Amino acid sequence: MRILIIEDEKKTAAHLRKGLSEHGFVADIAPDGEEGLYLARSGDYALIILDVMLPQRDGWSILAELRRGKMATPVLLLTARDGVEDRVRGLELGADDYLVKPYAFSELLARARAILRRGPARQDDEMLKIADLEIDPRRHRAVRAGQNLHLTSREFVLLSCLARSAGEVVARTRIVEQVWDIHFDTGTNMVEAAMRRLRSKVDDPFEPPLIHTVRGVGYVLEAR
Repeated sequence: MRILIIEDEKKTAAHLRKGLSEHGFVADIAPDGEEGLYLARSGDYALIILDVMLPQRDGWSILAELRRGKMATPVLLLTARDGVEDRVRGLELGADDYLVKPYAFSELLARARAILRRGPARQDDEMLKIADLEIDPRRHRAVRAGQNLHLTSREFVLLSCLARSAGEVVARTRIVEQVWDIHFDTGTNMVEAAMRRLRSKVDDPFEPPLIHTVRGVGYVLEAR
């Protein structure tokens, strides 16, 4: 399983690669943002470990560019900034997890493995179908009108959260807890931003829309 490390601190990058290789992973290193973005786009990686502060191009812009290009590769962000706003910003941009420096390698490894396990192994295997939308938890795949939706792992979990309660309103607080495992009010539009990205793939190219907003309460997935 290949992992891309985008990190400009040589010792940190070398330590990560050595540790990951000892646990059965193959890791490539990109020392700056431009090379990192190029490798991320061209390589077949199971996970990207992305430092926020990079020369030439920062991690925020790399993550945003990857998600705009509908690239679903999971991303673990590394940063020296531990403010709630920074953590939420990373999640809003489409990161799968966030780790603050300095960190123990054992924690990074555990988080990486958790990201890689996320999906089929942690979902009910039952196929979900709403109108022309089909969600296959076993294959971690969502299809609408016969077209693969190319969802990120976070988007897939979000869609599955709505689909498992199809026809029922799912509260914003429940979405935050189930999709991000955050048990406090972030005070941001994190859910709304994630839902906009999801709708751009699930609803915008198709008719009729399936994701509906219940103002002041949450969201419901259903054919109307």
